[in-house]
Amino acid sequence: MADDKALTPRSEDFAAWYNEVVLRAELADYSPVRGSMVIRPWGYAIWENMQRALDDMFKATGHENAYFPLLIPMSFIEKEKEHVEGFKPELAVVTHAGGKELDEPLVVRPTSETVIMAMYAKWIQSYRDLPLLLNQWANVMRWELRTRLFLRTAEFLWQEGHTVHATAEEAEEHTRRMLGVYRTFMEEWMAMPPVTGLKSESEKFAGAVRSYSCEAMMQDNKALQAGTSHFLGQNFSKQFELRFQSEAGTEEYAWNTSWGVSTRLVGGLVMTHGDDQGIVCPPRLAPVQVIVVPIWRNDDQRQAVVDKAEAVRAALAERGLRVRVDAREHVTPGAKYYEWERKGVPLRIEIGPKDLEKGQLALAKRVRGEDEPRKEFLPEAEALATVAERLEAFQSELLERARARREANSHRGVTSIDEIAEIMDAGGGYVYTGWSGDPAVEQAVKERTKATLRCIPGEEFRSGTAPARCVGGEKDAVMEVVWARAY
Repeated sequence: MADDKALTPRSEDFAAWYNEVVLRAELADYSPVRGSMVIRPWGYAIWENMQRALDDMFKATGHENAYFPLLIPMSFIEKEKEHVEGFKPELAVVTHAGGKELDEPLVVRPTSETVIMAMYAKWIQSYRDLPLLLNQWANVMRWELRTRLFLRTAEFLWQEGHTVHATAEEAEEHTRRMLGVYRTFMEEWMAMPPVTGLKSESEKFAGAVRSYSCEAMMQDNKALQAGTSHFLGQNFSKQFELRFQSEAGTEEYAWNTSWGVSTRLVGGLVMTHGDDQGIVCPPRLAPVQVIVVPIWRNDDQRQAVVDKAEAVRAALAERGLRVRVDAREHVTPGAKYYEWERKGVPLRIEIGPKDLEKGQLALAKRVRGEDEPRKEFLPEAEALATVAERLEAFQSELLERARARREANSHRGVTSIDEIAEIMDAGGGYVYTGWSGDPAVEQAVKERTKATLRCIPGEEFRSGTAPARCVGGEKDAVMEVVWARAY
């Protein structure tokens, strides 16, 4: 059972709170290998629910799943200059196997563009083979120096989509479409509303022409890059001779995209919704949506309340809900409440002898508004009939709370780097300013404020009035951008 010591309050030390809640909600633990983690069943169940939802969304947009090798020849990585320079500091390299030194070192997959494009070059000959839309669920390794459970680990789980198209326009459209898929998933399943937009040149994926990202605001007002989608142009196609015969009979290099999200989404879920009692799972992703706790004082009462708890579980399971009964002996009801609250179960149902007599159930929501009672006592039939509706309402509440918090901590109309620094030192958030596109200004903001340019926001996220001057002060603005300190 989870440690019953109180968590460090978020307001006191957000980083300490995060690490404690991940460990004590039994999401993950540290492994014997530096920088790696063990994902425990509760954390993996959340990831599985994310996988199922995303996989359905990928297949609905025409993608199929495949699997590509873990080990990649070093010569493949080195073919794309920008790509290798971007990843070289993070590579884990195998030089010996089978008791012998390898003729060529093998890289443990940091991302799969190179090996996948090499295979695509074998499979694609004609425009009739296009588009090719594949995704893989896999693990990757990036040798990170500073790690944090889920957010940045040496090995992590993810999905990576890789597609091939006949035209630049089609590939660009697909890049943006998958960004939209991620945004929909984050809003509708995670209740985590990101700002989406284009990355600057310095922040884009190594080897991409353009990168787009989902930037989600955590409760400490830092940004989490929660997902990315990349227009690769023909960079990898030219390195791996990925060509096709066009409808006009000419030989052309193909156009590519890649896009991915990882287990850092679990960390994002924790930091978006968690409180000082533990994590809060959005109902659509919760491993257990309803925990049923039978309560008894003596053995004579036990069987009747446990039987009723099992009947309630069965009735809710028939409605398609994920329900568990906690009938453990030698664990007090209070300790059970504490444990399941820490794990973020959205709804608790309590059943004691008095509830049996009255034909009622006691319902307790994981997070309550100021005017909501600690528990509701409802006739059993009414309670069972409204549980699914209550869970959906809770899902919507979490989204609206997160969206309201993001907007309350977004600062628009900022005109100087000093202003950005003041905002960051006073609590941070998203800062919207004008930008000339000058990389020197981007670097100056980073050095002065420790904030980075998170994205050039999409139209719906922009301020009503476009900033006229660059935040650097010397040039006209050509775009609006979002700055934040980030994970």
